Amino acid sequence: MLFERCAGDGPPLVLVHGLGVSSLYFAPALRELSRDFACRAPDLPGYGKSPKPRDALGVRMLADVLLALLDAPTLLVANSFGCQVAVEAAVRDPARVRALVLVGPTYDPSATLGQSTARLVRDAVREPPGLLARISLDYFRMGPRRLLQTARSMARDPVAAKLPRVEAPTLVVRGERDGIVSQRWAERVAALLPHGRLSVVSGAAHAVHWTHPRELRRLVLELVEEAQ
Repeated sequence: MLFERCAGDGPPLVLVHGLGVSSLYFAPALRELSRDFACRAPDLPGYGKSPKPRDALGVRMLADVLLALLDAPTLLVANSFGCQVAVEAAVRDPARVRALVLVGPTYDPSATLGQSTARLVRDAVREPPGLLARISLDYFRMGPRRLLQTARSMARDPVAAKLPRVEAPTLVVRGERDGIVSQRWAERVAALLPHGRLSVVSGAAHAVHWTHPRELRRLVLELVEEAQ
């Protein structure tokens, strides 16, 4: 059974974490979004406090787990690698995905492994020290082998080819100072989506949901209103 953090009442919303991290990464966003939604923030298999299979699950298998959580049309709010999982779910079962919010979506296929590593380091110095401590703990829990396996799955996933097949209204969110996701890639993601648009959050780095949760809530509510 998956570990989940749940809060709030209202329309269903599921938060999808990124590579190596857990639902704890969404704690500030969960507090804000639970004012308007019935929020669930699961630790996917292999992450956080959820069971850990011997080998890390790839994008498709993680999307299977995510879809199994959705028993009604649901708003998905995902970050980083979680965006790839959310996109896979939206393409596979459009009826269960009401709308998408992709915060700092990966994976930019134009970046080499070395460039991606450099981007990760660059962003790290732009995030709050308290967040980095929590990320380090989650990485330790997942272990280097599963982290590497997941990174390989992330790089192999043809996310750009899937984006034109997403039927749900989708908001792409990028922090102005995001060291991992370039403005160019965020713009390309939004352009490839049939019903996509981009919002840039001033002063934020990659973890918009952690440092600017009120701004994220405002953007989510705007998307929901537009989608009605």
